[in-house]
Amino acid sequence: MQNQILRKLFLGFIQIHILHHAKKEPFYGVWMMEELKEHGYDMSPGTLYPLLHSMESKGLLRKEERTISGKIRKYYSITELGDEVLQEARGKAYELFKEIKE
Repeated sequence: MQNQILRKLFLGFIQIHILHHAKKEPFYGVWMMEELKEHGYDMSPGTLYPLLHSMESKGLLRKEERTISGKIRKYYSITELGDEVLQEARGKAYELFKEIKE
């Protein structure tokens, strides 16, 4: 039960993290899974890819298909809306963290 609650809570942070990296440069899913793992989030493809598709359908990310070594790889980058959401989320998250830090 506790893991489910924490997972849902951290999903918002993960989306901010995804937008942050999408703003820096386009990324592909396996890279993002490795990046999140470095921060302690062990996310499966079955969780990450639906999240990326949801963010794309909401207009936060755009997807571009590139052929790498004969395989199609999907790269995600931030949209103008995604950038606006990221800026607002950063400000609000900063205010919350200032209050709850010990």
